[in-house]
Amino acid sequence: MEAGSSPVYGRLVATDDLDELAAVLTEHGQPLWARELAAFRLGVAGDRRAFETLVLLLNHRDPQRCVSAAHALARLGDPRTARAAAALATNELRVAYALHPVRLLVALRAPESVPALITTLRRRLRPHDPYRKVALACVEGLGELGDARAGSVLNEALAHPALAEAAVHALARIAPQR
Repeated sequence: MEAGSSPVYGRLVATDDLDELAAVLTEHGQPLWARELAAFRLGVAGDRRAFETLVLLLNHRDPQRCVSAAHALARLGDPRTARAAAALATNELRVAYALHPVRLLVALRAPESVPALITTLRRRLRPHDPYRKVALACVEGLGELGDARAGSVLNEALAHPALAEAAVHALARIAPQR
């Protein structure tokens, strides 16, 4: 049965009862789509009971789940979010799924954001690294954050053709603060 044709789906979409949504996160046997929908709605509503589920979804292999989780986490207002996103972005064993945690760190503008993006980008500057999208997101994010601590790694990124143009723009955004 598809999610959209399920009575559970209709109930989860229609309800304003945050306790009902939170129960879906802990009830045994709930399908992933139901947990995802409940966590998203709770996160957007600022209910921190969604935090753990949203962090798990932020690191999911399905990019659409990551996008939804990042959106909800950015609105959740939980102080643990930046630390969790930084841990996911810098985890070399999960770097293939780091794109959305990197983008979330930029949106959060938290104290953890710049150090995590610098660490992640520095690791992506190795020869033949296959994660150029993650590297590019780090370069663009560091430019958006405009923190002078990123100058060194952005200068290193200039040597990489796939990143050079974005690095120039990022450095230009940092330069006025020096």
